[in-house]
Amino acid sequence: MRTKWWGVCLDARDPQRLAEFYSSVLGWPVSQSDENGATIAVPSTTSFISFQRNELYRAPSWPSTDSEQQMMLHLDVAVDELAVAVRDAVALGATIAEFQPQESVRVLLDPEGHPFCLYLDSDVTVEDVQENDDDGKVP
Repeated sequence: MRTKWWGVCLDARDPQRLAEFYSSVLGWPVSQSDENGATIAVPSTTSFISFQRNELYRAPSWPSTDSEQQMMLHLDVAVDELAVAVRDAVALGATIAEFQPQESVRVLLDPEGHPFCLYLDSDVTVEDVQENDDDGKVP
């Protein structure tokens, strides 16, 4: 069976808050929201990230350990100015993880404790960002 839709789903105690957080971080609109979950959509695509209510959600440890909940997946977000992107994410509710494995990557924890990475994308140019802003497509 094939479908045009593709996405990932993250558990959260407060899915609306997490959707709003990632909507602000990524610049993608919240496309659906109810008491059990919320979704943000990648503009001009059929891709999405959804957030489902799970009252028993436990944040994973970072870095992983044998004795604690391990990360199931994480999101990578390319940025053109790492320090600015980190500052903005923290202002939205992220925290900077203590362990940082690479110089050009910052691991942060979203408001529910999911690790995500902001990394310096050396291939992104100012022209790419302007084109992205104009037509909504990723360069």
